[in-house]
Amino acid sequence: MLRKETNGEERRFDRDEEEDEEENDRGLDAWERTYADERSWESLQEDESGLLRPIDNKTLYHAQYRRRLRTATAARIQKGLIRYLYIVIDLSRAATETDYKPNRMVVVARQVEAFIREFFDQNPLSHIGLLTLKDGVCHCLTELGGSPESHIKALMGKLVCSGDASLQNGLDLVHSLLNQIPSYGHREVLILYSALSTCDPGDIMETIQKCKSSKIRCSVIGLSAELYICKYLCQETGGSYSVSLDEPHLKELVLEHAPPPPAIAEFAIANLIKMGFPQRAAEGVISICSCHKEAKVGGGYTCPRCKARVCELPTECCICGLTLVSSPHLARSYHHLFPITPFDDVAPSVSSDPHKVPKNCFGCQQSLLAPGNLPGHSVACPKCKQHFCLDCDIYIHESLHNCPGCESFRHSKSQ
Repeated sequence: MLRKETNGEERRFDRDEEEDEEENDRGLDAWERTYADERSWESLQEDESGLLRPIDNKTLYHAQYRRRLRTATAARIQKGLIRYLYIVIDLSRAATETDYKPNRMVVVARQVEAFIREFFDQNPLSHIGLLTLKDGVCHCLTELGGSPESHIKALMGKLVCSGDASLQNGLDLVHSLLNQIPSYGHREVLILYSALSTCDPGDIMETIQKCKSSKIRCSVIGLSAELYICKYLCQETGGSYSVSLDEPHLKELVLEHAPPPPAIAEFAIANLIKMGFPQRAAEGVISICSCHKEAKVGGGYTCPRCKARVCELPTECCICGLTLVSSPHLARSYHHLFPITPFDDVAPSVSSDPHKVPKNCFGCQQSLLAPGNLPGHSVACPKCKQHFCLDCDIYIHESLHNCPGCESFRHSKSQ
């Protein structure tokens, strides 16, 4: 009896200690627990004079960027340059949660706006459409189009949350809209899901199989927690599923969908696509716009087949159905097929030798030396061996898509 009582007292004391630890954890605020876990003060460093040196966030960001760049250019993979993407935004009651400041709806709208601009910058031949989930119904906010401003304007004017989200209704509407896309177009869906459940009228598994048979790539970014049905949807359709931790992480996850993904095997067959290159209409000429069905003065473009007027490019002629693009659009899409080779990091042993490493960046001519005339972080092109700073490395690979050192060497060789 005495041994049993002793064991019972020990278990009771252990339980009390665990409860005390839990109470101590609850006593910390969220921001205190964050700093307690990360221990960010250990990242501080001192310079040669004993003063605190700020944390080098630029180097950390550049390291993350180079990891993504190496993954994207690891192998030559055929990519789809003509994409038809629908963004499905969850505007149910779950979007009013305030774990993202000021709430999930505002944060998602902000990231979708940035994504739309980045998407059209990297995919000038592609189209985007917006759908919203609320009150158990999926609403079509904008049709597929190539105008970023019209999509953003429509989104910012309809930011109202209510009811529950229905994932099945969203997939059904997406399937009916994307099923009409020609075979050369790559069908994609990006779902920004805030809810922890889905209120569906039928069997969602059948809907997922319909999307799979129609070659619709579905990707989901969750804002709350991982859901099995979302993970199963992405696995079946070849998409990606991820859950964001905070707003910067959400931005990174959303922008990962801007570059064109690898082409599905059935779409990897080469196709010839008929396109038209319209001419700019003369200023001051009054004509009827085929896309807005109203008279407009000056500007616009004239379809080379049916002579109809359209407002912007790229688009599809509303009269004859011809795909209308401009030559710069094709040129901007070209870099996805032949990306620039990632630059090599300059080894510390090499950078410490002043005779081997130039003092200035070849691109911006800024100094590559850190404070105190110490060698700073730099990269080198594996072909022309020119050295660049971290900012120029990101600019060359994300915006310029040409190495200045290789281009200058090619130009001097031709002369």
